[in-house]
Amino acid sequence: MTRIAWEIAAGTVAIAGIGAAGLWLAMRKRPTPEELERQRRESLAQSGRIVDGMLLDVYEVDGENDCKLSMILFSYRIGGVDYECSQDVTSLTDVVDPSQVQLGLPCSVRYQPGNPQNSIVVAEHWTGLRAGMPVLPSFRHPEPNDMSKLHPDQS
Repeated sequence: MTRIAWEIAAGTVAIAGIGAAGLWLAMRKRPTPEELERQRRESLAQSGRIVDGMLLDVYEVDGENDCKLSMILFSYRIGGVDYECSQDVTSLTDVVDPSQVQLGLPCSVRYQPGNPQNSIVVAEHWTGLRAGMPVLPSFRHPEPNDMSKLHPDQS
């Protein structure tokens, strides 16, 4: 084969490859918004940093197709900057019941270090919600003259 024949063959193969790649890009299945949100939650649950936050509100908003979306509003502070964010927990009913969320309690928030407003409180395999306020242990006050607790070997 001559040099021109090789160039024509290489050009034909290159054009066919570009056409096949373009066809694949046009025909591939794109992720739905729900799949993108699930991937975002998984990414933050695996690699996000944790900071203390506060649960502010639980409310419902109207979504597409006359459905109600359950939202959790929370706040947190990073580097002296206050953030208020909300998260749609409609698809996470097996993890959290919005009617049982106690407002005003602290929570844990996972956020993306380079983009702190990208944050979550609940994911499929992680939750920053707490069951209630921590209960501190109570101790019996010893008698003021009782020194047996200080020196156990002396009675």
